[in-house]
Amino acid sequence: MTVYLNGQFMPIEEAKISVLDRGFIFGDGVYEVIPVYSRKAFRLADHLRRLQHSLDGIKLANPHSNGEWTDLINELIARNAAEDQYLYLHITRGVAKRDHAFPNPPVKPTVFMMSNPLLTAPAALLHSGVACITAPDNRWLRCDIKAIALLPNVLLRQMAVDAGAAETILIRDNAFMTEGAASNIFVVKNGKLLAPPKDNLMLPGITYDVVLEIAAANGIPHEVRKIGVAEVFAADELLLTSSTKEVLAITQLDGKPVGTGKPGAVFAKLHKLYQDFKRDVMRQQSPLPPGEG
Repeated sequence: MTVYLNGQFMPIEEAKISVLDRGFIFGDGVYEVIPVYSRKAFRLADHLRRLQHSLDGIKLANPHSNGEWTDLINELIARNAAEDQYLYLHITRGVAKRDHAFPNPPVKPTVFMMSNPLLTAPAALLHSGVACITAPDNRWLRCDIKAIALLPNVLLRQMAVDAGAAETILIRDNAFMTEGAASNIFVVKNGKLLAPPKDNLMLPGITYDVVLEIAAANGIPHEVRKIGVAEVFAADELLLTSSTKEVLAITQLDGKPVGTGKPGAVFAKLHKLYQDFKRDVMRQQSPLPPGEG
């Protein structure tokens, strides 16, 4: 695996950072995950906008222009073997003495990128769906920032692993659903797709956007609004989405079946439409639209 670290491409075994890096000491940084189809970074402009939002949220200057990011990302894709990849970008505030306050004057940010093969869900999982559990959303109030300080998400996801489940669905204030520990969650009731709103309590997923766009383009009724706890448990279908998992049906929640306990009709339609979109759009689009570089 070839990675990028602070201006150089190198084997991952050679990548090293200081123990005084603020990402290591404080979790002071942000990250981004970008899917790559047929060696084309999908919706790179959207991902770079989300990265900028995260950087602005922690008051860290962007170390690169969109054009520079595009060149670096394309080079990283070219240096790794898989046709489909997912890229991980990681930016910290840099190396400084341990002090909670920002370094003054600012230090050079640490910039790290790596690529892994992008693997889709096996057919058996698409046929059966996945099990999930619920848990209180005990994270901070800026979940819209893609921060590297992910310990709450790690602990919530581990709850799912310990329960033999695929994901933990998060419930805020015992009142409404926000998202999964590492995914977005949709509810289906009476044929209508329901999505929680983009706000400070959830990460604005790019796949979330794609699913809503596909629904709109294909006449699938949908609504974006807060989704109450009772609606989650009374759902006809539940869907899980992310850049790496695409669209999956949730067929069991807290040990009980969702709907019929099998992937439903809305999932089947959205999954097919998503695969069509991946073939016809994701694998064909250019890295950045004109004027975005």
